[in-house]
Amino acid sequence: MTAEVNRQERRRRVWGSTLLRALVLVATFLALTAFSIALAKVTLTPSPASEDLVRSNLRPGRSLRQYAEDYTFLAACKQAGGNLLLGVPFGILLPILVPRRLRMLRMVLLTVTVMVVIELVQGALVPGRAFDIDDAILNTSGALLGYLLVGRRISHRYHVLSEGTTRAEAAPEPKPERKLAPKSGTKSQTKSKMTSKPKPKPKPSAKSKATPVSKAKSKVKPKSKSRSRAATGSSPSGLVASGRALFGRLLTRDR
Repeated sequence: MTAEVNRQERRRRVWGSTLLRALVLVATFLALTAFSIALAKVTLTPSPASEDLVRSNLRPGRSLRQYAEDYTFLAACKQAGGNLLLGVPFGILLPILVPRRLRMLRMVLLTVTVMVVIELVQGALVPGRAFDIDDAILNTSGALLGYLLVGRRISHRYHVLSEGTTRAEAAPEPKPERKLAPKSGTKSQTKSKMTSKPKPKPKPSAKSKATPVSKAKSKVKPKSKSRSRAATGSSPSGLVASGRALFGRLLTRDR
């Protein structure tokens, strides 16, 4: 039961994270599309009134210097700030769509490419507008600012979620635990050890038994002789015989 519940919870998490990823991607794509339309209207709209005033700029910083010298403070802030704001959505949306590795560098390169293409189209096809390298620099700076403030955190969470989902999908399902039965070999070994009797010690041969007994007998024989002599001397018949011998000796001496 617990294994089945774990599988269901795991599937729910995978499906929930996948659905969340899809929603984030769809929302990012829609926002990027809406921003592209707005950017096209702002940058590619003809301006016939400024055809005689606008000139192409290939030197970085030339237009910024002109903003500071010829424009009022509000007009300069509007011109420079507008170019910065045009690049902020790139720094928020592109890091989600690009791979996690080197995402800041890729975001910057994509922003520079898009802005340079837009500036080229402005200078070549749209009347009243010209190519300006400072506009591309301001747009790229706005994208980098948006990435550092917001895009980095959002993209980091999204990529962590996607990596967790892919790992969960690739990981094998946990198998139910099984109790391992003891092996038959171990049982037979234990039974053989329990039933096996100790081997009997080898009995000594007759020759090995005879040698110590014979030695013991040879040592005991002289003791038996001395004991037999002492016994004969100390017995009553021996005393009688010795008395008779002494009496016979005394009689021979008197004669």
